[in-house]
Amino acid sequence: MYTTMLSRGKRLGYAAYERLLQWELSGTPDHVAVIMDGNRRYAEKQGAKKQEGHREGAQTTEALLNWCDELGVREVTLYTFSTENFDRDPEEREHIFDLVERKLRTFADAERVHEASVCIRAIGETEMLPERVRDAIDYAEERTAQYDQLNLNIALAYGGRAELLGAARDVATAVEAGTLDPTDVSAEAIEERLYEGPTRDVDLIVRTGGDERTSNFLPWHANGNEAATFFCTPYWPEFRKVDFLRAIRTYQNREQSWRTTRAERSLALVRAIEQSELPTAKRMLGRFRDALPSTEREQLDEEYDLAD
Repeated sequence: MYTTMLSRGKRLGYAAYERLLQWELSGTPDHVAVIMDGNRRYAEKQGAKKQEGHREGAQTTEALLNWCDELGVREVTLYTFSTENFDRDPEEREHIFDLVERKLRTFADAERVHEASVCIRAIGETEMLPERVRDAIDYAEERTAQYDQLNLNIALAYGGRAELLGAARDVATAVEAGTLDPTDVSAEAIEERLYEGPTRDVDLIVRTGGDERTSNFLPWHANGNEAATFFCTPYWPEFRKVDFLRAIRTYQNREQSWRTTRAERSLALVRAIEQSELPTAKRMLGRFRDALPSTEREQLDEEYDLAD
């Protein structure tokens, strides 16, 4: 009886905390990248086979996609199988391939996916994967190619360093062939040669399982955008909606900090520049004035008449 009451109390407390977190959020990231770590350790903790950890982890993945759709996240990239994972035990590796193949086909046929207009893509060295997995990728991509409400990128046989090296080699080849002038090598030229998949920079990286590292995941899209990072201790099968909301709160706090820094820099610029350049600087500062503390904002409005 006491155990039942305690369990019910925990559920009620969890639900209340989840509602509080969701109420506190004022915005969500457009692109969330997830390192789904801890499936094997979760299975070991449960005294189960590794396959069971991967199976339960796949259920968490489905829940995550529902949360993203509910909160208005526009793009999700899942670190599903890295190039380093090819070194795993063959039996475990084949089980992962079976699970990925099955889930890709299930997602591609799921009514929920079509209702939410989810576009599925695979990114990585997919030619390294078994034929059955490549066929499932083709099936999922073809079935959802017409959608653009939520982009779901499945990173398979993926390595961030390999992606950048491949893009660099393609640029070098184009320069050598004379189809690309060295002076035209730009960020856009690199991006054109990255894996087809992510349509926008990463705003938030989430990693479960306790490790605090991003493991060579989307270095161009995440590091270049100075993405927020959220590390948490639950293994992936244990990851809950409340953990996801806490991750989004981390992103939100980072965005507010970024805006405040930009506002303070703009204020310093306004106070330092020549009078002739003041109108341009005032327009820049006006974009970020709301990020300043209220007392500093009031002083600023009095000084420069920025308030509308």
